[in-house]
Amino acid sequence: MRRPKLGRPKLGRPRLPRTRAGQRRLVQAVMAGCVLALLPATWMYVVTGDRLRTTADVPRTDVAVVFGAGLWDGEPSPYLAHRLDAAAELYRAGRIEVVLVTGDNSRKDYDEPDAMRTYLTRHGVPDAHIVSDYAGFDTWDSCVRARKIFGVREAVLISQGFHIRRAVALCEEAGVASYGVGVPEKHDATWHYGGTREILAAGKAALDAVFEPDPHFLGREEPGVANALAARR
Repeated sequence: MRRPKLGRPKLGRPRLPRTRAGQRRLVQAVMAGCVLALLPATWMYVVTGDRLRTTADVPRTDVAVVFGAGLWDGEPSPYLAHRLDAAAELYRAGRIEVVLVTGDNSRKDYDEPDAMRTYLTRHGVPDAHIVSDYAGFDTWDSCVRARKIFGVREAVLISQGFHIRRAVALCEEAGVASYGVGVPEKHDATWHYGGTREILAAGKAALDAVFEPDPHFLGREEPGVANALAARR
């Protein structure tokens, strides 16, 4: 007697509703899902509608916040370098007084804030006017820490265009009145990846804004920004 051949079970095609009522419910469910998926992005656009500027027309503000964007062999990645270039430009133009660099230093061999500081000093920003946040592990953490740890109440935020709306929306929710400068970039693979990632990140941003979780690390208040401003004046 031959044994029956064992094969992979065949997956049937999903069956669409045959009745008009069923089809209508399916369409309504798909439309509702699309609306829910777009709500966080819509919220960000509404909140940040009049808060985006360029380096040429951003209002003068004491503090600029530059968000980390990765290192290449210990040096700022091209995207991060462009953010830092914008901060240095604002400093040289007298539109900001202090730069708060916020990024990841979760291990000894990876230190975004120190790399950012070194880059800025090479581009004309005095070391005394740079403040480092070593626990800016994500955008929400950076915004909350800017307010609660460093006492920043108003700031210019600097990032790429695909990220800047989320940064402004979250900093506003964290209590930092913000203007955003979106650094222009060519639309390469990294840019498209960043834009796609933002669709998912918008959902997390909305949850952060609603539930306001504590950052990974909070700690004691630091006078770095206040001291730098006092020295500048």
